[in-house]
Amino acid sequence: MKIALLGTGFGQAHAAAYARHPDIEVVMFGRNPDKTAEAAGKFGFAACTDTGRAFEGDFDLVDVCLPVPLHAEYVLRALDADSHALVELPLAGTMDDARRVVEAAERSDRQVFVDMFERFVPANQALFDAVREGTYGRLEQLTLWNWTAHLWPGVSLGLGTLPLEAMHSDMDIVTRTLGRPRSIDVATVARDADSAAIEATLHFDGAFARDSVSSLMPMGWGARGGYTAMFSDGVVDAASSMGFDGKPTGTVTAYTVGGADELSLPPADPYTAMIDHVLACLRDEDDNAIAPASALDALQLTLDVDRLVNGDTA
Repeated sequence: MKIALLGTGFGQAHAAAYARHPDIEVVMFGRNPDKTAEAAGKFGFAACTDTGRAFEGDFDLVDVCLPVPLHAEYVLRALDADSHALVELPLAGTMDDARRVVEAAERSDRQVFVDMFERFVPANQALFDAVREGTYGRLEQLTLWNWTAHLWPGVSLGLGTLPLEAMHSDMDIVTRTLGRPRSIDVATVARDADSAAIEATLHFDGAFARDSVSSLMPMGWGARGGYTAMFSDGVVDAASSMGFDGKPTGTVTAYTVGGADELSLPPADPYTAMIDHVLACLRDEDDNAIAPASALDALQLTLDVDRLVNGDTA
């Protein structure tokens, strides 16, 4: 299998997962020759600065880890080149572009994948299972939080970027467990253009959800997050942390009238699990669980929050 990996920033997270598969050939594409060669060299991949070569029909999969405004365009170019496509979050910056990708994917015999990596987090899978199976009754209240320091140099996490960069995965959890809300309220605070916090409250019939994201934390905090899901017959509480050393920890505990029970979940790197899922689908060993159509509700909700925070920037 031959893969064109576009982007040397977050693309390195995907590169690390591909590097676990010695039977895969990867070419890493970037604009800066030195930066591209350095990033590709970390993983033993070839480097290229001519992005057009990714669409000459030589690659089985084009992996798009580029700025959001380019996502839809490059996925469509991959399909036109008869390649499968994987795109980083979000699928697109507008619903019109997202629907164009969905329609093109449905017309094509190639597969398109969206990096909904949070779906592969065991704690989130435990929540999805509990809702689907009614393990603890009906979900009535869901609180999600993600508070982080600036762990990625040069990356802005201000009000202009937090909704799409930090809330999108949470909105996927919300839509998969409660559906689309009937109304949304937001509160914000900004320290400067790159550091801010947002809290969104989403109202449903008989339930509500709250999502809190922040980039106001000091470096020693690292990144921490989780959820508390309150059901009619119990509570599921998940917490995870990642220090500045990049090492994650996490727990999931279920509380019922019978007491507390820490759930035993397998360790998993969600990015590796996502890449492994894509490769399994391309080998006809699995069905696509992160197709673009499945990401539309979460993207619409994220864009709704973004408009409340930043106004209509279209």
